[in-house]
Amino acid sequence: MSEARPPLPPFTAETAAQKARMAEDAWNSRDPARVALAYTTDSRWRNRAEFLQGRDAIQAFLTRKWSRELDYRLIKEVWAFHGNRIAVRFAYEWRDDSGSWFRSYGNENWEFDEHGLMRLRIASINDRPIGAADRKYHWPLGRRPDDHPSLSELGL
Repeated sequence: MSEARPPLPPFTAETAAQKARMAEDAWNSRDPARVALAYTTDSRWRNRAEFLQGRDAIQAFLTRKWSRELDYRLIKEVWAFHGNRIAVRFAYEWRDDSGSWFRSYGNENWEFDEHGLMRLRIASINDRPIGAADRKYHWPLGRRPDDHPSLSELGL
């Protein structure tokens, strides 16, 4: 197999944090094709109540997601790790096409193959309507700046 997505398991605190930040950066690009490359070709997902398998399904899902979740900005934080698994918590802010803002909170469990590709993603997510004045993520669309507060620093 020629694909590899370092850092590779088994993870340390440092490499788990790197993996989470790389995932955050990719998702903040809002580029479904780029994000899908981090997953095995037969990767399995549970996202809320939707079950997906394979990169094509992941890419189609993300295309739908970002067509309705506008101005999407995400922060991920490692919760725990062991061997080839990482658990993260996250929160993201977005608005719908009517201008209503939301903050979505969740947890993901990730399992990686030996090449550092994610083969399993299990996500539980809840959405909370927020006012525009309650937003906490104000960086320009794209990668979160290194000096922007983390979830813990924001009290989320």
